[in-house]
Amino acid sequence: PSASGTPTDAAWVQLMTPMNEKAVALLTLAADRATEPRVRAFATRLRSDQEAELGRLRPLLTQMGLPRTDVHAGHAMPGMVTGSDLAAAKAAEGAAFDRLFLTRIRDHLRHSAQVSRSEITAGARADAKRLAAALVTAREAALTELEALPGATRALG
Repeated sequence: PSASGTPTDAAWVQLMTPMNEKAVALLTLAADRATEPRVRAFATRLRSDQEAELGRLRPLLTQMGLPRTDVHAGHAMPGMVTGSDLAAAKAAEGAAFDRLFLTRIRDHLRHSAQVSRSEITAGARADAKRLAAALVTAREAALTELEALPGATRALG
């Protein structure tokens, strides 16, 4: 592996960065607009965590000599919060907003954990693998917390 790492390392950091950026946009809306106070508090904490992760992902992109652009823009990536998700969230109110938020953020957490597990298994850069392991731990804790939130059972079936 070169200083940039393997293609797996590059693919992981190039996917996780926009995944978190898009999730932060949805979390920002939810921190402000969720009806249920515990959902708002969850969104606020998770946004803070995801922003902290971005503070580790972005320097990794730079160290690996990768562009700061979203190489997946326009692709339907599982777990990626899309522009249409954000538009739907902006249009939704009340319990419908909470349901949409819980469903989309659960997808984000599940898929970003799955992709991060692949980095742990197949990546070569120790720093990337450490960050991926931290992300998996954080995602699993957030998913456990999410399942216990009011409305989660209805939203997530």
